[in-house]
This record gives sequence, C-alpha cells and structure tokens, in this order.
Amino acid sequence: MTHEQGCGDDGDRQQYGPWVWTAYRAYNELLREKLKKRFEAQEGPWMDKLSEQLVALVNARWEGGRKGDQVEEEILHKIDQLLKE
Repeated sequence: MTHEQGCGDDGDRQQYGPWVWTAYRAYNELLREKLKKRFEAQEGPWMDKLSEQLVALVNARWEGGRKGDQVEEEILHKIDQLLKE
C-alpha cells in the first residue's frame, strides 16, 4: 500500500480492512510526534523567548495607558529581534 492509497477513501478502508487504516493512522501519529519533538529540540528555546514576549505584550496592552504604550514598544522591538534570529 502506498501513501496515496488508503488516505481517507472509504472504498480503500473497506478493501484493506480497518486494521490497515488503523496502522496508517498510527504511522501518521508517530510521525507527527517525532516532528513535534524535533521542533521542540531545535526551536524550543526560541519559542520560549517569543512566547514570553507575547505574554508580556498582552499584559502591557491590558494595562494600557501611557506607560503601557512605552512598554509595548519595547516588547515589540524585542519580538522583532527574535524574529530576525
């Protein structure tokens, strides 16, 4: 069975049986988990920094006011620097 076969067509599911469809789904879930782990290992620290700044931005916007605008500009600058890395 190729990747193109059994990719969601009901006729293929009936032809090969539910166990093949289950194996195909398990294969895709495993691949998804491996990709997530690889992204976490390579991009995790950067994503942590970015998410920290995004939370700070949301908090600054929530607080608002004149001080909030200055803080917001500083945070947006930090985010811009992270995106350039």
